[in-house]
Amino acid sequence: MNILLKALSDPTRREILRMLRKRDLTAGEIADAFDISKPSISHHLDMLRKANLVVSVKEGQYITYSLNTTELDELIQWIYKITKK
Repeated sequence: MNILLKALSDPTRREILRMLRKRDLTAGEIADAFDISKPSISHHLDMLRKANLVVSVKEGQYITYSLNTTELDELIQWIYKITKK
């Protein structure tokens, strides 16, 4: 749970998740949407992968990322349980 919350705490990572909500994207497409270095984007994508928020698939020389909603669903259920009276 800690890595999940850490991954969600960064605005760049949250924006990447919003982008992936619309469609799967390659690492290059994600990097093009930001004014930061590609190694920084790789770091953000790695953190999202470690938190199981995204899934990556290597296709030739490209890596395509997709949103994994399972982890978010579990987080929402956990928040609901702790806030339920």
